[in-house]
Amino acid sequence: MTYSIVARDPATGEIGVAVQSHWFSVGSVVVTGLAGVGAIATQASPNLSFKHRGLEMLRDGMTAAEASLALRQDDPAIEHRQFAIVDAYGGAVAFTGSACMGEAGQYSGDGYTCQANMMRNDTVWATMARAFEQAGGSFSSRLLAALDAAQGAGGDLRGQQSAAILVVPASGTPADTVVDLRVEDHPTPLVELRRLVTLGGAYRLADEGDDLVASGDFSTAASRYVAANALAPDNDELRFWAGLGLISAGAPERGVELLRASIVSDTSWYELLTRLDPSDVPSSGEALRLLGEADSIR
Repeated sequence: MTYSIVARDPATGEIGVAVQSHWFSVGSVVVTGLAGVGAIATQASPNLSFKHRGLEMLRDGMTAAEASLALRQDDPAIEHRQFAIVDAYGGAVAFTGSACMGEAGQYSGDGYTCQANMMRNDTVWATMARAFEQAGGSFSSRLLAALDAAQGAGGDLRGQQSAAILVVPASGTPADTVVDLRVEDHPTPLVELRRLVTLGGAYRLADEGDDLVASGDFSTAASRYVAANALAPDNDELRFWAGLGLISAGAPERGVELLRASIVSDTSWYELLTRLDPSDVPSSGEALRLLGEADSIR
């Protein structure tokens, strides 16, 4: 009922899993991952215990192949399962039980594996693999390219409903993620997931800007806010902070333009501007001066 990819990025060490299915909230069922440990997808008739048990095995030093074998040995319904594991070293293994509903299969390459069941045809998993290998850009975008290719090749026999992507860093705590997004129920979940990944990237840049402001590096913070706005130009929040950043960076005309756009959309942004402490946001006082009296923009 699902197609997915699990993979490790050799350039960054990031580990990820992405999935789409005609099933509600597929991300809550299929995907899991842990920084510096690995990622798992469990699907078809999923055994949810494979997620935490598999990660524990990897954390205890097993390879993906060893963990896969161990999980299969004590499951009486294993022939109804399809699952895949990638470890922190790029070992990637998938299993497709003989009782999985066709079309079902898998394709493993260097550091990744693609798997699918109940597909419209038996070309889906190999098509995913080619797309992943040939795609450029970030690791997340390559995972999404594999999902798009699966849908283009025919996809789930029943259509689309939900999708998810999880990417964890090469090292860190159990709470650390690079991307963790889900589309629970949508007519075009892959389109929506890609939109959310882009928006998430914009907000990560804004988060970096916040951290830089807290450390007193206002100039670099401004560049982060401007970059965030470039990724999501219609987002009022990101546009507002980019406007302040541009004023701080010596581009007041463009900064005021962005601030005005946010305020026209919702005058609460002007109220927020009046509440900002210039010691925390040095450009806020100049922004108010440039904007003029509140009545002139309402």
